[in-house]
Amino acid sequence: MTLTVMTILLLMVVPSFVGWMNNSKVRSVAEGLQNGLRAAQAEAIRRSHQTAFVLTGAAPKVDTPASTTGSGSNWYIEVLPVYTGETVDTPFVEGGSFSNLAPGVNITATPAAASLVCFNSMGRLVANNDATTTKNFGTTCTAPTGNITYDVTLTGATHPLRVLVGLGGQVRMCDTTRTLSPTVPDGCP
Repeated sequence: MTLTVMTILLLMVVPSFVGWMNNSKVRSVAEGLQNGLRAAQAEAIRRSHQTAFVLTGAAPKVDTPASTTGSGSNWYIEVLPVYTGETVDTPFVEGGSFSNLAPGVNITATPAAASLVCFNSMGRLVANNDATTTKNFGTTCTAPTGNITYDVTLTGATHPLRVLVGLGGQVRMCDTTRTLSPTVPDGCP
């Protein structure tokens, strides 16, 4: 009798536990993405150089630039030269993998070119059409005309999250199932 009751209770709890785990995975990746963007921004201010935050499918390595991908599961931060021909001491700052945090979580960048985001020495988004950027990443940073968004989702999660990067450099995470208002500060605009 006791075993039957325990089995029934366990079967009732498992679906909500799985949903909670999936939502936790989404939050872990969204927070990692947000922290990576803020680290790139802080490094740009600290060094008074442009920095690039790069989403890529390849594992980040020192002195080995990887091509960008809008749905990459890996990321890294690199300091960019101010002018063509400048040598930057230790351009590779740090890198990581979202798949280590939570396998199966998807990141979708909008616009697709947002897989490469450059911050200037004041922490703002900036375009970088320099040849070294194209050589390093296979693309250039383009100045966005609106917010850059990264949607973080996982099948089975009930709360997909979005990381927003504003034109002025504001980095913010929000819940896409809620609408931003004075009473819902964690909602998305």
